[in-house]
Amino acid sequence: MISAQDQARLAQAIGDVEDDTSGEIVLVIAEQAGHYRAIPLLWALLAALATPWSLLWLTALSASRILLIQLAVALVLSFVLSWPKLRYALVPRSIKHAQGHEAASREFLRRGLTRTREKTGVLIYLALAEHHAEILADTGIADRVDAGIWAGIVADLTAAIGAGRLTEGLIEAIRRIGAILAEHVPPRLDDVDELPDKVIILP
Repeated sequence: MISAQDQARLAQAIGDVEDDTSGEIVLVIAEQAGHYRAIPLLWALLAALATPWSLLWLTALSASRILLIQLAVALVLSFVLSWPKLRYALVPRSIKHAQGHEAASREFLRRGLTRTREKTGVLIYLALAEHHAEILADTGIADRVDAGIWAGIVADLTAAIGAGRLTEGLIEAIRRIGAILAEHVPPRLDDVDELPDKVIILP
Protein backbone atom coordinates (compact mmCIF):
# COMPACT_ATOMS: atom_id res chain seq x y z
CA MET A 1 0.00 0.00 0.00
CA ILE A 2 2.81 2.40 0.93
CA SER A 3 6.51 1.64 1.38
CA ALA A 4 8.39 1.86 4.65
CA GLN A 5 10.54 4.60 3.12
CA ASP A 6 7.50 6.69 2.24
CA GLN A 7 6.03 6.09 5.68
CA ALA A 8 9.24 7.46 7.16
CA ARG A 9 9.05 10.53 4.89
CA LEU A 10 5.46 11.19 5.96
CA ALA A 11 6.28 10.76 9.65
CA GLN A 12 9.18 13.18 9.24
CA ALA A 13 6.91 15.72 7.52
CA ILE A 14 4.45 15.51 10.42
CA GLY A 15 7.25 15.94 12.95
CA ASP A 16 8.67 18.92 11.07
CA VAL A 17 5.41 20.87 10.91
CA GLU A 18 4.54 20.07 14.53
CA ASP A 19 7.73 21.88 15.59
CA ASP A 20 5.95 25.12 14.66
CA THR A 21 2.63 24.47 16.40
CA SER A 22 1.06 23.07 19.52
CA GLY A 23 -1.45 21.26 17.32
CA GLU A 24 -1.25 17.57 16.48
CA ILE A 25 -1.58 15.82 13.12
CA VAL A 26 -2.43 12.13 12.77
CA LEU A 27 -2.35 10.32 9.43
CA VAL A 28 -4.40 7.14 8.95
CA ILE A 29 -4.30 5.24 5.65
CA ALA A 30 -6.81 2.41 5.30
CA GLU A 31 -6.91 -0.10 2.48
CA GLN A 32 -10.69 0.09 2.67
CA ALA A 33 -13.34 1.72 4.84
CA GLY A 34 -15.83 -1.11 4.42
CA HIS A 35 -16.11 -4.62 2.95
CA TYR A 36 -19.56 -4.35 1.33
CA ARG A 37 -19.95 -8.13 1.33
CA ALA A 38 -23.73 -7.88 0.88
CA ILE A 39 -23.44 -5.89 -2.37
CA PRO A 40 -22.51 -8.82 -4.69
CA LEU A 41 -25.26 -10.95 -3.16
CA LEU A 42 -27.82 -8.19 -3.65
CA TRP A 43 -26.98 -7.74 -7.34
CA ALA A 44 -26.88 -11.51 -7.88
CA LEU A 45 -30.33 -11.95 -6.35
CA LEU A 46 -31.76 -9.11 -8.45
CA ALA A 47 -30.37 -10.73 -11.60
CA ALA A 48 -31.76 -14.10 -10.54
CA LEU A 49 -35.19 -12.57 -9.99
CA ALA A 50 -35.13 -11.08 -13.50
CA THR A 51 -33.93 -14.29 -15.18
CA PRO A 52 -37.23 -16.25 -15.32
CA TRP A 53 -39.13 -13.57 -17.25
CA SER A 54 -37.05 -13.85 -20.40
CA LEU A 55 -37.01 -17.65 -20.14
CA LEU A 56 -40.78 -17.82 -19.77
CA TRP A 57 -41.30 -15.67 -22.89
CA LEU A 58 -38.57 -17.13 -25.09
CA THR A 59 -38.39 -20.82 -24.12
CA ALA A 60 -40.60 -23.75 -23.19
CA LEU A 61 -38.50 -24.75 -20.18
CA SER A 62 -40.27 -26.29 -17.23
CA ALA A 63 -40.67 -24.39 -13.96
CA SER A 64 -38.21 -26.71 -12.21
CA ARG A 65 -35.57 -26.14 -14.91
CA ILE A 66 -36.06 -22.37 -14.69
CA LEU A 67 -35.66 -22.55 -10.91
CA LEU A 68 -32.35 -24.38 -11.33
CA ILE A 69 -31.18 -21.73 -13.78
CA GLN A 70 -32.17 -19.02 -11.30
CA LEU A 71 -30.09 -20.66 -8.59
CA ALA A 72 -27.14 -21.04 -10.95
CA VAL A 73 -27.33 -17.37 -11.95
CA ALA A 74 -27.42 -16.29 -8.31
CA LEU A 75 -24.47 -18.49 -7.33
CA VAL A 76 -22.27 -17.63 -10.30
CA LEU A 77 -22.91 -13.89 -10.12
CA SER A 78 -22.43 -13.72 -6.34
CA PHE A 79 -19.05 -15.39 -6.84
CA VAL A 80 -17.96 -13.28 -9.83
CA LEU A 81 -19.12 -9.97 -8.36
CA SER A 82 -17.21 -10.66 -5.14
CA TRP A 83 -13.99 -9.88 -7.02
CA PRO A 84 -12.80 -6.72 -5.21
CA LYS A 85 -12.65 -4.39 -8.22
CA LEU A 86 -16.13 -5.36 -9.37
CA ARG A 87 -17.52 -5.24 -5.84
CA TYR A 88 -16.31 -1.70 -5.24
CA ALA A 89 -17.49 -0.59 -8.68
CA LEU A 90 -21.02 -1.75 -7.81
CA VAL A 91 -21.22 0.25 -4.58
CA PRO A 92 -22.96 3.62 -5.08
CA ARG A 93 -20.70 6.62 -4.54
CA SER A 94 -22.95 7.95 -1.77
CA ILE A 95 -22.59 4.72 0.21
CA LYS A 96 -18.80 4.72 -0.19
CA HIS A 97 -18.67 8.34 0.93
CA ALA A 98 -20.85 7.63 3.97
CA GLN A 99 -18.76 4.59 4.87
CA GLY A 100 -15.54 6.59 4.52
CA HIS A 101 -16.87 9.40 6.70
CA GLU A 102 -18.04 6.95 9.36
CA ALA A 103 -14.64 5.23 9.38
CA ALA A 104 -12.84 8.59 9.60
CA SER A 105 -15.01 9.67 12.54
CA ARG A 106 -14.30 6.36 14.26
CA GLU A 107 -10.55 6.76 13.80
CA PHE A 108 -10.73 10.36 15.05
CA LEU A 109 -11.99 9.08 18.39
CA ARG A 110 -9.84 5.95 18.45
CA ARG A 111 -6.56 7.80 17.88
CA GLY A 112 -7.06 10.23 20.76
CA LEU A 113 -7.60 13.35 18.70
CA THR A 114 -10.31 14.53 21.08
CA ARG A 115 -7.97 14.29 24.06
CA THR A 116 -5.29 16.86 23.21
CA ARG A 117 -4.79 19.67 25.71
CA GLU A 118 -6.05 22.50 23.50
CA LYS A 119 -8.43 20.44 21.32
CA THR A 120 -6.26 21.10 18.27
CA GLY A 121 -5.84 17.61 16.82
CA VAL A 122 -6.27 17.14 13.06
CA LEU A 123 -6.84 13.80 11.36
CA ILE A 124 -5.98 13.07 7.75
CA TYR A 125 -7.87 9.92 6.76
CA LEU A 126 -7.57 8.00 3.50
CA ALA A 127 -9.59 4.97 2.39
CA LEU A 128 -7.87 3.85 -0.79
CA ALA A 129 -10.50 1.41 -2.10
CA GLU A 130 -13.20 4.06 -1.86
CA HIS A 131 -10.92 6.85 -3.16
CA HIS A 132 -12.04 8.74 -0.07
CA ALA A 133 -9.99 11.41 1.70
CA GLU A 134 -11.12 13.42 4.68
CA ILE A 135 -9.71 15.93 7.14
CA LEU A 136 -11.29 16.15 10.59
CA ALA A 137 -10.25 18.83 13.09
CA ASP A 138 -11.08 19.08 16.76
CA THR A 139 -13.05 22.07 18.05
CA GLY A 140 -10.00 24.08 19.10
CA ILE A 141 -8.96 24.50 15.47
CA ALA A 142 -12.17 23.69 13.53
CA ASP A 143 -13.91 26.73 15.02
CA ARG A 144 -11.18 29.02 13.70
CA VAL A 145 -10.82 27.69 10.14
CA ASP A 146 -13.38 27.90 7.34
CA ALA A 147 -14.57 24.46 6.19
CA GLY A 148 -13.78 25.42 2.60
CA ILE A 149 -10.06 25.51 3.41
CA TRP A 150 -10.10 21.88 4.50
CA ALA A 151 -12.17 20.98 1.42
CA GLY A 152 -9.56 22.63 -0.82
CA ILE A 153 -6.76 20.61 0.75
CA VAL A 154 -8.79 17.41 0.34
CA ALA A 155 -9.52 18.22 -3.33
CA ASP A 156 -5.84 18.76 -4.09
CA LEU A 157 -4.92 15.61 -2.19
CA THR A 158 -7.39 13.43 -4.08
CA ALA A 159 -6.19 14.92 -7.37
CA ALA A 160 -2.59 14.05 -6.47
CA ILE A 161 -3.59 10.50 -5.51
CA GLY A 162 -5.48 10.13 -8.80
CA ALA A 163 -2.31 11.18 -10.62
CA GLY A 164 -0.29 8.50 -8.81
CA ARG A 165 1.40 10.93 -6.41
CA LEU A 166 0.13 9.54 -3.10
CA THR A 167 3.12 10.35 -0.92
CA GLU A 168 3.79 13.75 -2.47
CA GLY A 169 0.12 14.69 -2.16
CA LEU A 170 0.09 13.70 1.50
CA ILE A 171 3.27 15.64 2.26
CA GLU A 172 1.80 18.74 0.65
CA ALA A 173 -1.43 18.31 2.63
CA ILE A 174 0.56 17.88 5.86
CA ARG A 175 2.52 21.08 5.17
CA ARG A 176 -0.63 23.08 4.42
CA ILE A 177 -2.36 21.81 7.56
CA GLY A 178 0.81 22.55 9.52
CA ALA A 179 0.79 26.15 8.26
CA ILE A 180 -2.83 26.54 9.40
CA LEU A 181 -2.01 25.13 12.82
CA ALA A 182 1.09 27.31 13.14
CA GLU A 183 -1.00 30.40 12.42
CA HIS A 184 -3.79 29.65 14.87
CA VAL A 185 -2.04 27.59 17.58
CA PRO A 186 1.69 28.42 17.72
CA PRO A 187 3.93 26.29 19.93
CA ARG A 188 3.85 26.77 23.70
CA LEU A 189 6.92 26.88 25.93
CA ASP A 190 5.74 23.72 27.69
CA ASP A 191 4.59 22.02 24.48
CA VAL A 192 4.94 18.23 24.24
CA ASP A 193 4.24 15.82 21.41
CA GLU A 194 0.91 14.38 22.55
CA LEU A 195 0.25 11.97 19.68
CA PRO A 196 2.64 9.77 17.66
CA ASP A 197 3.87 11.06 14.30
CA LYS A 198 4.03 7.64 12.67
CA VAL A 199 1.72 6.74 9.80
CA ILE A 200 -1.10 4.43 10.89
CA ILE A 201 -1.79 1.76 8.27
CA LEU A 202 -5.04 -0.19 8.42
CA PRO A 203 -5.84 -3.30 6.34
